[in-house]
Amino acid sequence: MTAVTDQDHTEHADQPDDAHQPNDAGRAGAARGAGRGSGRASAGGSEQASGRASAGASAAEASPDTSGRGRSQERAEHDGTHARVRDGRTDSGGAWDDGLIARRVDETTGGERYHASDSRSAAPAAVTPLVYDGVLRSRLEALRELVGLSRTRLDSRTLAGAGRVLDEASARRRLSGQHTVVAIAGATGSGKSQLFNALAGVTISETGVRRPTTAAPIACSWSDGAASLIERLGIPPRLRRRPLPTGDAESQLRGLVLIDLPDHDSAAVQHREHVDRILGLVDAVIWVVDPEKYADAVLHERYLRPMAAHAEVMFVVLNQIDRLPGEAAEQVLDDLRRLLDEDGIALGEYGEPGTTVLALSALTGDGVGELREALGQFVAERGAPARRISADVDIAAARLWPVYATQRRTGLSEQAREEFSDRLADAVGATAAGEAAERAWLRNANRACGTPWLRLWRWYQDRGEPTTGRLPSRTQADEEATARQRVEQAVRTVADRASAGLPAPWAQAVREAAVRGSQGLPEALDELSVRAGVPAGRPPRPGWWPVAVLSQASMTILQFLGGLWLLGQIVGVMAPNLGVPVLLMVIGIVGGPLIEWSCRMAARGPARRYGLEAERRLREAAAGCGRARVLDPVAAELLRYREVREQYGRVVGA
Repeated sequence: MTAVTDQDHTEHADQPDDAHQPNDAGRAGAARGAGRGSGRASAGGSEQASGRASAGASAAEASPDTSGRGRSQERAEHDGTHARVRDGRTDSGGAWDDGLIARRVDETTGGERYHASDSRSAAPAAVTPLVYDGVLRSRLEALRELVGLSRTRLDSRTLAGAGRVLDEASARRRLSGQHTVVAIAGATGSGKSQLFNALAGVTISETGVRRPTTAAPIACSWSDGAASLIERLGIPPRLRRRPLPTGDAESQLRGLVLIDLPDHDSAAVQHREHVDRILGLVDAVIWVVDPEKYADAVLHERYLRPMAAHAEVMFVVLNQIDRLPGEAAEQVLDDLRRLLDEDGIALGEYGEPGTTVLALSALTGDGVGELREALGQFVAERGAPARRISADVDIAAARLWPVYATQRRTGLSEQAREEFSDRLADAVGATAAGEAAERAWLRNANRACGTPWLRLWRWYQDRGEPTTGRLPSRTQADEEATARQRVEQAVRTVADRASAGLPAPWAQAVREAAVRGSQGLPEALDELSVRAGVPAGRPPRPGWWPVAVLSQASMTILQFLGGLWLLGQIVGVMAPNLGVPVLLMVIGIVGGPLIEWSCRMAARGPARRYGLEAERRLREAAAGCGRARVLDPVAAELLRYREVREQYGRVVGA
């Protein structure tokens, strides 16, 4: 092991290194870092003991290290390092400490050295943005359209998850498509930092018995151009590393950005916040479990089960199998697969896409090569970012299912529309208005075609009829109250039918649209009933009415002629002849009622048509008013819902 650098060489040339600052704060930080040491367990199982000394302690006992150097020798090397830092120079053979365990092993002396490189002269590398395929682009566009159509109907909390997915997808698309960001996550003591170091080929992340050991996420990039991706995770330059260049291993993992996360079950809240934040940003996750905590409820219920849709971008690694005797490792691995299956996580077995489950020992190296090979193939495909975003879209769509999906047919049927129009027509009295128009037409016909004697008799009956015993007619106020109740009932009924089967937010929107439209509807219907009701004046007369009137007048004239003839014979003015005048009178008396009856029969058809026309006009006017005020707003809400259903179908891939 020869060298590990502290930054991405090519993309942070403009950021000053903390170790090269000439001010007092930089010198103090370098002194504090140079005074710290920690014990390490080597791959062969040997242990090194080292003393720890703080920057402010002036007299602290330090035991000699394995190379035989004493306290004075260490202090001399530290002082020399500080002097070189103050002069603005960095010697690759000198000690440099940024507060982390970023070491190289000096094979000649067996000691541990810190190394940093000066990146200020490097030129930035070109970055190729990520490109989504057509299906994913279509789903993201549909999700964006879905959110836009729903902002006025759904609350911001409901759409927050989908908005975050769109933001993250847009942000990730602008970054490098040649890199895959993989986080190593696990519980306290699972050995994730040890696995992180094993994959990097050098000790980068601190390991030890102190809990928690990893306090902040550390990034390790196998190739240039990943600085923007790491900046998106909020990892500062001092926590960015490069792996040990080893030829085949480096080319195998080219494009990988590995993140060592703090413990997800850490007692420190800040550590758990780091984990939750970065897990929402990385392209893939390696979950490291140990034989003791692989069935931990916190891991399965808080992380694995909610991330079941991300099965294709997850690895689950059973670490520390060297602690399991015999076939115990296979038994634990099978039980782990069973738990993952219960969590709803698809396992990548028999060539099917899903989560890769492996068993290894980061301490002995057993199985690490298999993980490196699987990880190299996974990174080489360069499909993890798109699969991660696609899984995020799936989760967002699943969470939006209750507010968009329905199992029954929705909308207003023609029958519901007709019933609504009929209720409004009843409210304005369209049927009664038509009957009144029909009666008016018949009365007009009777007046025009009836005998004078019959009309005189009817007039006399109307005058002499007593007013007692009649049923009191309803007052205008009662009629208006009844009409208003009918209108409100009609609106409630059509709103309930239109919203039946809709998700709650859209059903509420439909009902609110109907209620808004019903405001002022009774008054508008009253005005329509006046304008579109029975027209004032006499009803129109058919063409045969003059003939009937002339015939009725002839019958009356015959009666008068016959009566005058008889009167003349009685007085003696005319010769006696009873046959002719009596015949004339009989013809007039019988012919008048006969003509009246005939006209009444003939008038029924036109009167009925006249009444139906009046009813139709009033019904159409009431239906038009109800359609403009209630049905059209309700139909607009239903149309918007159908649009969002179509967009939701595109989001879920239906």
